[in-house]
Amino acid sequence: MKKKGQILRKIRVRAKTKGTLSKPRLSVYRSNRFIYAQIIDDDKRKTIVGVSEKNLSLKEKTKKADKSKELGLLIAKKALAKKIKEVVFDRGSYKYHGRVKAVAEGAREGGLKF
Repeated sequence: MKKKGQILRKIRVRAKTKGTLSKPRLSVYRSNRFIYAQIIDDDKRKTIVGVSEKNLSLKEKTKKADKSKELGLLIAKKALAKKIKEVVFDRGSYKYHGRVKAVAEGAREGGLKF
């Protein structure tokens, strides 16, 4: 039942975000260990920018939420370098809470609009 709810939630969120006014989609994937974010162009079916926590150069031990916020800042920086200013946020089957919310806040601070 839990998996079925996740799948239905993902389909519902994806239907609202996919192909929205030709804006690229900022998709977030969260595993137990790392968090990944990528900007996808649904029209061309290409990933424009992709980053993960592994790309961060944080030496000291930090919280997962802080790493996620840094990840949001990093993807915003890379997106602005490719002249992408507006995206649609795709949280997948995850609640807008915790690490997923931190990625969104970091991306907004970095200059992305959604």
